[in-house]
Order: sequence, then C-alpha cells, then structure tokens
Amino acid sequence: MLTKKGKYGLKAMVDLAQLQPGETAFITDIAVRNNLPKKFLDTIMLELRNAGFLRSKKGPGGGYSLARPAAEIRVGQVIRTLDGPLAPIRCASRTAFEACDDCRDPERCHVRRSMVVVRDAIAGILDNMTLEQFAASENEDLVAPFRSGAG
Repeated sequence: MLTKKGKYGLKAMVDLAQLQPGETAFITDIAVRNNLPKKFLDTIMLELRNAGFLRSKKGPGGGYSLARPAAEIRVGQVIRTLDGPLAPIRCASRTAFEACDDCRDPERCHVRRSMVVVRDAIAGILDNMTLEQFAASENEDLVAPFRSGAG
C-alpha cells in the first residue's frame, strides 16, 4: 500500500515535472498547490534530493527542480525510495525478503506465491512508467500501455 509519504512525494514530483525547463519551485508553493503539509514535505523532498531525483538551489531563483528529465525517472524508483519495497508483504519482496513467523515453508506457501504475482504485476507497471507518463495521465488511461494481453 502506498503511504502518505509516497503519495505526497509523487504529488511533489508531478508538480516539479510540470515546470518549464530551468524553472524551480519552493516547498511552500508545492505544498500549497497540492494541499500538502509543508513540514512533512520538507522531509520528503530532502529524501528525494539525497536519492538523486531532485536538485535544490538556495537564494533568489532558488527552490527545487528535477535532477534529470521526467522521462528518465521511473515511478517505481520514487516509491521504493520513499516507501521501501513494492511487495504487499515482506515474504514476497525481492529486496527485503523476510520470512513470516507462522510459515514453515515459504516456497510452498500459497499466500506468499500469490503475493509474488501481485508484486511482479505492481513492479511491472511502476518500473516501466516514467514520471513524464505519470504526470501526463490526467486525461488518459494511464495503465493501458502497461497491460499485458490479459483483460
């Protein structure tokens, strides 16, 4: 499940993706435009900057901007940075696997095996979706380009 931290971070990234090249935005403005708590957004933006997604500049003409084009930023990377693994449960995670206390055999566990399929579907979409596509999704069927042939 996407946390508020992940949701707010994505909203801020979309806000920055919609700026003109070379333009920056202050956290206060991003918070107001997106109805986000500024103090929490400060922490989120720092994390995103430290992860290399954002660039910050102090002083006149300062603020935040994307560190690279929105077409080069994957939504899955942003979510993992803020919320950790995409898997719905720890035992289905590729990067943070943790066996459940009540599970005798994770390889045969039906819950885990089903959640691995869910994780793969989520990662398949989010790791192939760019921030540019995500930001442009207001009037489009966002998921259609990422669906497999199954209906």
